[in-house]
Amino acid sequence: MIETRVLDEFVGRELVPTTWAQDPVNVPMIRHWVEAMGDTNPIYLDDAAARDTGRAGIIAPANMVQAWTMRGYGATITGGAASDTATQLLGVLADAGFTSVVATDSEQEYFTELRPGTRINVTEVIESISPEKKTGLGVGHFVTTLKTYRDEDGEVVATQRWRTLRFRPAEKQKPRPPRPRPALNQDNAFWFEAAKEHRLVIQRCSNCLTLRHPTGPMCGQCRSLEWDTIDASGKGTVYSFVVNHHPKIDAFDYPLIVAVIELQEGTRLIANMVGVAPDEVTIDMPVELEWIDADPDLTLPAFRPSVPEEN
Repeated sequence: MIETRVLDEFVGRELVPTTWAQDPVNVPMIRHWVEAMGDTNPIYLDDAAARDTGRAGIIAPANMVQAWTMRGYGATITGGAASDTATQLLGVLADAGFTSVVATDSEQEYFTELRPGTRINVTEVIESISPEKKTGLGVGHFVTTLKTYRDEDGEVVATQRWRTLRFRPAEKQKPRPPRPRPALNQDNAFWFEAAKEHRLVIQRCSNCLTLRHPTGPMCGQCRSLEWDTIDASGKGTVYSFVVNHHPKIDAFDYPLIVAVIELQEGTRLIANMVGVAPDEVTIDMPVELEWIDADPDLTLPAFRPSVPEEN
């Protein structure tokens, strides 16, 4: 955080010294401007129309005032007319991490209409620097400057209050990647479809009624290819388990408990343990089914310690 007194020392100092427009107000630039803006007011290009309004001739659009003193690309990348004050202020802000900038608003006030042939200059002074503010872009300081535009006689033709935010970009939260997708095939798709319905099914041989998991096309006991399923009770015990710490995959929370669960029906499956600390898991711990709705396309069974039944 920058001390307030450090920033206050810049207030009132000249940010950009008096800089003259490279060219006087001229019709070709006015024409480019009104065509780009779609401004069809005839007093900008038609001398007779301007005189009909009581003016001495055509005038430049008032909101062009900044354009007359803007420097070209070459001057911009080499620092242009920036003063030591600008270099020092940007250095203080950058050292504190406020390296990004965005313009927030501009207020212009006009006093004299500009006619072709008039040449103007601009001087920019630091008007205020806000305390540290929290914004949607990040924490930063609003720097407000006042640009004063004058003609060859020193008369003020316009002012512009210009406000920018120098900020430290907020760290963006990366969207969590989805869980790895299972390799679906015709032998296991039914199991994952049932999981989407929060049904834990076990494949059963239609011939000898042997239950099996992982799923497969053939019974390991009688070689039958005929099968159906039963709904598991969701009760079981921890047969074995590991606690994964590394390598970490962003889709999972760590420490990650992966257990082999022996279901009440006798088959086993691999699933995550939830609702329990790693040092609390024990072999033969009674567990019960819970569902992880990872995303609209993937639901997986998980297990948590069983809640003792009340007598």
